[in-house]
Amino acid sequence: MTLSNYHARIHDDLQETKQEALIMFNKTNGIPNIVVLGGINMDLTATVSKFPEPGETIIGKKVFITPGGKGANQAVSAAKLGANVSMIGRVGDDTFAPTLLRNLQCSGVDIHGIYQAKNTSSGVAIILVDLEGQNKVVVIRGANMTCDESELQKTKQALEDANALMLQLEIPSQISISAAKFATEKGIPVILDPAPTQYLSQEILDNVDILTPNQTEAEYLTGIKVTDSNSAKMAAEAIFKLGVNTVVVKIGAIGAYYISNNEAGLIPSYQVDAVDSVAAGDAFGAALTVALCEGKCLKDAVIYGTASGALAVTKNGAQSAMPTRIELESFIRT
Repeated sequence: MTLSNYHARIHDDLQETKQEALIMFNKTNGIPNIVVLGGINMDLTATVSKFPEPGETIIGKKVFITPGGKGANQAVSAAKLGANVSMIGRVGDDTFAPTLLRNLQCSGVDIHGIYQAKNTSSGVAIILVDLEGQNKVVVIRGANMTCDESELQKTKQALEDANALMLQLEIPSQISISAAKFATEKGIPVILDPAPTQYLSQEILDNVDILTPNQTEAEYLTGIKVTDSNSAKMAAEAIFKLGVNTVVVKIGAIGAYYISNNEAGLIPSYQVDAVDSVAAGDAFGAALTVALCEGKCLKDAVIYGTASGALAVTKNGAQSAMPTRIELESFIRT
């Protein structure tokens, strides 16, 4: 057997394993058990009339200091939707850490997998939000980047009873890759939100079942500028060809385009008055995951995700904006 044939065979075996995992994913009964490995930040958000140009100083309107981080946001969102959620990650030993931990715990998230790093600041996100609710974000990853083998071991333990693993890109990539590989070996579906934008190796793509990029991330991965449903379809198909079983490209106010081996389509966005779009993608990913774990088909799960993201943009903040199950289902029915 040639080396190229060997790699092709391994790729086919991986695809078959991932397909079986997705079938099991959609047959889960009862309350989902979801593990989230990722970033925990404090968000410092300022609302502005417009984003400043280089060298320009502008006067802001309001400032909010609220718990955030893509991993923590997704954990809180999934917990509010009724899932059992274990959060794995790190905070620092600064004044932000107690608030970050307390907010997760009060939201129903299991925090036993969160370690407090010494002599290190917690992750911080500095966010500007304009009048249209659009945002620009600078992240200082702090304690998140000190995650190491201990987080991987905690993740492996938590995955013993899990239905899904949710990942983002706010901790060292090798920890996420190793966790994804372990989950794949155990037949546990992996959902990756590829943010902040960065290169994705074939190794991580081979161990991801569902990839949920936004417009910017989809463009980075494919070179296709995503501005509408047609370009989102092209980008989703391009990523799908890289070996990811399911791709969902989030297109903001337009909606989301999804593609898998069995189906594809566009779910239009819900029309709402946007206030702050910071955590919309996290609300989307958590609702999508919970819905799939509960047995909903991909299309219905994307509807859940789209509705959750729409509700999240109607409130300021990240975790505080995540809708409850009652709010989400009432919104979908109207």
